[in-house]
Formats: sequence, structure tokens, C-alpha cells
Amino acid sequence: MDVPFPARTRVEDSLAPISRQIWDAKYRLKATDGTPIDVTMEDTWRRVARALAEPEADPAQWEQPFYDALADFRFLPAGRILSGAGSSRRVTLFNCFVMGDIEDDLGSIFVHLREAALTMQQGGGIGYDFSSLRPNGAPVRGVGADASGPLSFMDVWDAMCRTIMSAGARRGAMMATLRCDHPDIEAFIEAKRTPGRLRNFNLSVLVTDAFMAAIEADSDWPLVFAGTTYRTVRARALWDGITRATYDYAEPGVIFIDRINARNNLAWCETIHSTNPCGEQPLPPYGACLLGSINLARLVRAPFTPDADIDAGELAELVSLAVRMMDNTIDVSGFPLEAQRQEAVTKRRIGLGMTGLADALIMCGLRYGSEAAATRAADWAHQIEHAAYVASAHLAREKGAFPLFDRDAYLAGETVRGLDEDVRALIAEHGIRNALLTSVAPTGTISLVADNISSGVEPVFALAYTRKVLQPDGSRREEEVSDHALRMFRARFGADAELPDYFVTVQDLSPAEHVRMQAAVQRHVDSAISKTVNVSETISFESFQDVYRDAYRSGCKGCTTYRPNSITGSVLDVMPATAPVASIPAAGELMRRSEKLSGATYKLRWPEAEHAMYVTINDIEQDGIIRPFEVFVNSKNLEHYAWVVALTRMISAVFRRGGEVAFVAEELKQVFDPRGGQWSNGRYVPSLVAAIGDVIERHMVQTGFLVEAEPMVGKSASSAPGAVRNTHVGALCPKCSQPGLVREAGCLSCVHCGWSKCG
Repeated sequence: MDVPFPARTRVEDSLAPISRQIWDAKYRLKATDGTPIDVTMEDTWRRVARALAEPEADPAQWEQPFYDALADFRFLPAGRILSGAGSSRRVTLFNCFVMGDIEDDLGSIFVHLREAALTMQQGGGIGYDFSSLRPNGAPVRGVGADASGPLSFMDVWDAMCRTIMSAGARRGAMMATLRCDHPDIEAFIEAKRTPGRLRNFNLSVLVTDAFMAAIEADSDWPLVFAGTTYRTVRARALWDGITRATYDYAEPGVIFIDRINARNNLAWCETIHSTNPCGEQPLPPYGACLLGSINLARLVRAPFTPDADIDAGELAELVSLAVRMMDNTIDVSGFPLEAQRQEAVTKRRIGLGMTGLADALIMCGLRYGSEAAATRAADWAHQIEHAAYVASAHLAREKGAFPLFDRDAYLAGETVRGLDEDVRALIAEHGIRNALLTSVAPTGTISLVADNISSGVEPVFALAYTRKVLQPDGSRREEEVSDHALRMFRARFGADAELPDYFVTVQDLSPAEHVRMQAAVQRHVDSAISKTVNVSETISFESFQDVYRDAYRSGCKGCTTYRPNSITGSVLDVMPATAPVASIPAAGELMRRSEKLSGATYKLRWPEAEHAMYVTINDIEQDGIIRPFEVFVNSKNLEHYAWVVALTRMISAVFRRGGEVAFVAEELKQVFDPRGGQWSNGRYVPSLVAAIGDVIERHMVQTGFLVEAEPMVGKSASSAPGAVRNTHVGALCPKCSQPGLVREAGCLSCVHCGWSKCG
């Protein structure tokens, strides 16, 4: 029997255009021909509520409460639940997985490669620990050869990911971890100095307590595999190498693995070696976790008044519904592998977190990063923790505890011992339905859909910025995208009201303030937190290292930093020089070719090709800007003639229509040839087409059409009341090709189209 729902109010009509666009592109259910099945946002909520109520004994009893939890974006299930629940598609509703331990033999390695491919094909992000593979140069008994080391196999995984992506599957990120005492650790931390290498991986070092102690003592540190010490290095020297690599090009991150295992509710029956790609879910082999977030910004009552706060009763009720919905998701989701399903159902792990924290603090008049803000954030996190564990204990009374539950072992856990006494009493009496309940995940895309609230526990990145929107006629229209809290403030006090000092953005914060907020919330999160400590480009290396020491000493389970830099293996680090609007022709209007054009010809060699290729790029000058106009590729080898001609004609056609054409090079560079690529100038080029893309990009840089990107900024230094700087500066997005990539919560996301590296 269908449950009656409120009349359609078309919530999306009140949302910013970017929110409607992302909902339509990513979460709105459509037929195979593109016809919308979800006519309104309410239809999406209804579909999800109905699907998640199915496992209940009486689904009709819970469908309406689940809908109410979703309505007005109060509870935000992760994107895979929003897009996949109730869709009848063969997809997993779980965002993240850690794959099985890789045995140190070739057969096992490629079994795990296949499992990774199957998981990514369904859209799951994966984590892998490569510490079990013998180091480069170690003997392989029985075959008379030396091992190539874990990095060589990471290259294979990276190529697999590109293949899955080129087949049109949803992009899935990967995390690779390596222990700080593995003999190849130095090569691991330097891997991304090679542009383009391991492009589809996030890298993190598994840092032990013993290593941190060795750094403090400035003692020797052995690099060991299978009981054999290969070398000994100074601990501080290795630490300098890890942090210097991160200082220079943003990776690797650091995971405090001993702390994660010590504080794991299931430490008595599992050992964790890795995390999901963004780090908020440390998971055992074949571990899977689904994600969802309480939208704190929607729960603030009496905003911008001395009484502003979140109602504890409303929060507890919402958390209880969210836990029930996420527990049901385990039962309705598909899984790429049977081992993942078994792991999920025997432990029933969920990851309920929060988002909109920075906006909620602003609405309560608290400056993000201050001691008062950290105290309030910790209190909200404690309320979520308490309500989640109470709800799960009540579910255990109704439906049974998770199958592996052991009362004595569970209650003896370090994190569980820190819970309130009433919660421990409930667990002792009834058990608990979900072994772990809380984490804080990246919410960049769903936060944009939810009226552009701040993401996760991150500060506001920019109060307002200008977004260029492509129109049907080929022109671009500019629109302001403003933060949710800023719009609430303007609605109350007027557009010209001067902003109070608690309206801060990421650029206003010190690293210590970032860490203070992460540590405050971590105390009440049983898994981990995905957060980026953004630092200034001018920060000294010594101060940068202090960020990690501060994170370790304050109880964080990991640390991810980002310092603006010119070396990045994840995104194109150039952007088109700004051209006057008049230089962009209208739709269908081609730039005219002069009788004579200047350009350059580049010689390109490729394995298996007997003759070299010659790539010629001719330019046109328009409004003082030299821009590419046409491309030719010539060779004596006729094997590739047809597709080369087709490719260059298409590229030239794009160039002649003007506008933002830098994306052409980036798209070509991502083309993967399953027969293999080649190493060129110290980095791996995945295909001949990618090599042509490299040539085009290099040419555009040399002519000045592409220039280095600048970091995006937020508040204006203007003294005008209420003034904010509208900006869209940032690295180029690989999807929409606009400059506006930002790094938050360990992930890259685009402020223009909502693209996210983490899926």
C-alpha cells in the first residue's frame, strides 16, 4: 500500500542553478533514453525512502519517516545511494571498499587486479595495501629473477583504472598505502614526482607509533620485509622525505595506522592495513562501508541570534532514522564480490557523519577554528555519536546484533569504553546492530546539491564565486554561486550588510586551526575523518612539518595537507589565459583562416612505429592572444592514416570554434592503449593519442595560451559592506574545462559542474 506524501512543491525551483544542474546530471533517475523518471527532487527522495524501507517487516510504516528525514536535505545519503537506490540498476550502494590482502605471488596479484576491476566497474572506490609485496630487486625463488617491487604493480592497477574509465564507467578513485618500514618506501613517496604517474591513486604512508618515536629520538630506522632488514635509514631523514614530497606536490598523505587499530571497535577480530580513497574509512580486507551525513546547517534554530543552536531532540531523532536507513541499505545493496557482502553483513559497518559544519558555526556566530567553535563542534559530534549508538542498540534489540558480536570483547574496546555509561549499559543488555557507526566523509557534490552548504567538517572554501554557464547557443552566462550561510545572512540583514568576523574562509585560517577542528570532531568519531589542511604556498617547510606533529599529538588518525604547487599528478596544472569575450565566436561561427599562419612542427617517435610522426600546430592571433587553430600529423607509416586524419580534423574543428579549448589536450592525454604505452621524458605515456595530446599541451604552454593556475580565493579585501570576491580561479576541471578545481576533505571537486575525483 502506497504511503501518501505531501503535494509536490518542486524544491528544486528554490535551489541555485548549480544545485539543480548537479541533481539532474548525477542523482536524478532517468530512463535509458534520457527521459526523467524522477520529475522532481521529491521524486528522488520518495524513490530512496521506498527502497530503503523494503527490508522492514512493515515497509509502509517506515517509508514516510524516511522521506521526512530526506526532505529539505536534512539527511544526505551518499551519492551512490541517491542515484542507485530503487533504480533496479546493477550497482553497489556502497561508496568505498578496501580490497583483500595481496599474497606475494604473481597469481594472487592478478586475481586481486581482477577483483579491483570488478569493484571499480560498479563505481566503488577501493583501497589497497601494497606492503605485502616484496621490494624491488628481491630474489624470486624458483624462477631465477628479481622482483620488480610494489610500485610496478601499482602502475598495472593504474592502467586498469584508466581502462575502466575509458569504457565509460563512473570514475572510481583508488588509495594505495605502504608501510613506513617497507624497503621501497622512499620510491613510493617520490613516485608522483613523475608527472602523470599513478594518476588514479591517492597515496598514503602507514605511519606507526614506533616510527613517530624514532623521529622524536632522531634514531635509526630499519627497512624490513619478511624479517629481513634491507637497509637502515635515519628516521628523521625518511620523515623529511615524506613531508617534503607532500610539501612539493600534495602527496603522500599520512595514516597513523597503530592508532587506527588500537581504537577500532573490532580490534579483537580484524587488523586494518588501508583505508578507502579519501581516508575516512579504515577498513579490513574486503571491508565495505556506506556513507551518509547529517546536514547541520539545516538544523540550526534562531540563526544569527545569541540563542542560535541545534535542537538536541531533533538531532537525535534524525540520527536514529539515518542509522536505520543506512542499516537497511546493507540489505538492499548489491556487491561486486561475495567476500565484500560477507564482510558487510557480518559486521554491518556504517559511516554516519556530518556536513555543513562550517555554515552551522557561522549561523551560531562562531568563527571556524576558534576554541569556542571546536567546543561546539565536539558537542554536536558527541550528540551524533550518542544518538547513533543508542539507535543501533535499539535496533539490535529489535533485529539482532551484528553476527560477529562478542559482548565482552566489544565492550573492552578503547573507543567503546569512552562512550557514555547509559550507552554501554544498552549495548551490554541488547548488543549492537552495527559494529562501527560514525565517520566524516567528503560531501562536495551532495553539499552543492543541498543548496551549496559547506562540505563535511571543512571550512567554507569561498563565500561567493562566479560560475560560467554554457548556454544552448554556445555562449556563456555568468552567475554568482554563494555559500548557504551567506545567503541566509543576506536574507536576514540585507545584501549590503557588513559581514561579521566569523564569516571566514579556508584562506583565513592557520594550519593549527584546521587541526584543532579535526581533532575536536575525531574524539567522537569511531572511524576517521576526511579533511584537508589547506596551507599557504609561502609556509616554511619546518612549519609545514609541524602540522603533522600537531595532528599526531592531538589524536587525529591521519593527516592530509594541500599546499598550492605547480606539480600535481591529479589535475591539469594550467589554465587558459583570459581572453576578451569578443574573441569567442557565436555558435556555428568559425574563426577565419588567414592565407598564412605561423606555427611549429614537433617530431614524435613511438614504439612499434618504423617512422617518426610529425605534429604540426598552426596558430592564429586574436585580440592579442595566440591560440591554436589547426593540427596536422604526417608520417611515412600509413598504418594509422585513417584515424589520424579523423582525429586531427576533429581537433581542428574544435580549435576553429574558439572558446575554452584547453580540455582537448587533457582529454587526449587520458586515452589508454590496452597494448601498452611507453616511458618518455621520465614519465609514462599511456598511448600514441596521449603523446599527441602532450605535444599539443606543450605547444599551448609555449605560446602563452596556457598559463599556470592560481589558487581559488574567497573573501575580498574590499572594505565595502558585505563585499565578497566573485572568482572562478583554480586548476582546470577535466570534465567542464573551467578553472575551478578545489581540494577539500581529501578530494578534488569542481565548483562549476560538481565533478569529483572521489566519485
